[in-house]
Amino acid sequence: MIKKLFTGQINSITVAALLVALSSLASRLLGIFRDRILAGQFGAGDTLDIYYAAFRIPDLIYNLIVLGALSAGFIPILTKLIKDYKCEGVHTNSTTNQEAWNATNNVLNILSLSLIIISILGFLFSPYLTKLIAPGFSLEKQALTASLTRIMFLSPLFLGISSILGGILQAFKRFFIYSLSPIFYNIGIIVGALYFVPLWGVRGLAWGVAVGAFFHMAVQIPAVLKLGYRYSFKFNFKDIHTIQIGAMMIPRTMSLAVSQINFIVITIIASTLAGGSLAIFNLANNLQSFPVGIFGLSFAVAAFPALSAIAFNKKKLIDSFSNIFRQILFFIVPSTVLLLTLRAQIIRVILGTGQFDWNDTILTLNTLGFFSISLFAQASIPLLIRVFYARHDSKTPFYIGLICVAVNVFLSIFLNKKLGVAGLALAFSISSILNFILLWLILKLEIGEMDEVRILFSTIKFSLSALAGGTTVQIMKILVWPFIDMTKVWGVATQGFLAAIFGIAAYLLFCYLLRSEELFNFLDSLKRRLSWKKVETVDQGEARGI
Repeated sequence: MIKKLFTGQINSITVAALLVALSSLASRLLGIFRDRILAGQFGAGDTLDIYYAAFRIPDLIYNLIVLGALSAGFIPILTKLIKDYKCEGVHTNSTTNQEAWNATNNVLNILSLSLIIISILGFLFSPYLTKLIAPGFSLEKQALTASLTRIMFLSPLFLGISSILGGILQAFKRFFIYSLSPIFYNIGIIVGALYFVPLWGVRGLAWGVAVGAFFHMAVQIPAVLKLGYRYSFKFNFKDIHTIQIGAMMIPRTMSLAVSQINFIVITIIASTLAGGSLAIFNLANNLQSFPVGIFGLSFAVAAFPALSAIAFNKKKLIDSFSNIFRQILFFIVPSTVLLLTLRAQIIRVILGTGQFDWNDTILTLNTLGFFSISLFAQASIPLLIRVFYARHDSKTPFYIGLICVAVNVFLSIFLNKKLGVAGLALAFSISSILNFILLWLILKLEIGEMDEVRILFSTIKFSLSALAGGTTVQIMKILVWPFIDMTKVWGVATQGFLAAIFGIAAYLLFCYLLRSEELFNFLDSLKRRLSWKKVETVDQGEARGI
């Protein structure tokens, strides 16, 4: 059974999605543990500002070059080239799938060469890049940031190779090992924080990132070799499959560039604020990304193949979109209320240790509060964008994204003067809501009515139920308070846990009393047996959980 889990095909959409979702959850929980370690060791100060600033350029390279190419082109092309999925004999499979392996080696070599050249250039020009993305840092902070950036430039190469390996595993429907790689990535960063920092100081954090990227790659190698893959040194820039992948990655890369520009601008502005501002922004963003990733992104990724199949059948598309959209709101509306009402408890339990003091808590609390108001938009945007992609339109999301980046930049410059780092979160939320509205309106112009009445009634039910849940949370916080020691972590955790449990129970009860269709659909899906359908491995790159 265990051997089959590690090496066998997974042809069920439900099982494959469950594995990816569980690994994403595990990776995000490890990410929270990682943030707790970082906050406890360094607090929200200059050290974490340097760490997050150093991360930005290497992460930009990975997202634009690697993720854009793989999610758009490599996996679909490789899937078409595979002749034998069973892999019962490695030697036989190597011969049968030789065309697929040739294409893989060509892409791997071209990608690796590109990343090596870019990493060398990044290593050489890190001081100049640092001045661009962190102009507000002192000369000493800029020098240290450049030093960390140089070390972190190892990670795009490891992650690039790892993504090719992961693409092979996805194409062959070997999801288990693929789903482990982001977990190992975060383990590497945690190892860096716990063991490398005492040896090498803050540079140990950068080495932790590099080691995590290596783990991300290494864990997948045995499984890929077992499929029959063998490396060979091939370079053919005129290869038809490589050309197809290059053509397909351009619009996807442009869309990814929008979000990356957003974070670079935020890094630039945050570097001009008080020390620790960049750390506060990233820590709060990581917390609010948890429900967005688990509910918004996972639903969008899982729904994309189905949406692609019915993209030009308006009735089916609207029905499917409406069902998925309402299911996302069913989860994200109460998540928003819980995050708003329990954000102090969440921050103190997760981050409130060591050097992370009460002032850091207040700043993170305010920043997280402004992030939370746009959770519904952030969770819905991935689904809306994939509807456009399914209809072969990658330009509209890109142009809308550019508009929203411009709005975010303007608001960030204006609001940071009044609210500090919290103003950056508010600007981000406003631009996210604008992004949601524009995507919705243009999609409505293209396909007509989008089942708004049904969505509105469901949203009213969710909102009333969430209001009841939020009220219950506040009452429980007051009732529990006298019986626990709120100066201890266990006391804060107990208050938050009990309030959350009763709040969720109240939300579900009111959804039941209001006869929420989405609640009953969710309960029915839990009762149903697994449906054994073939997996379509499309655009799963964003579920990597990094």
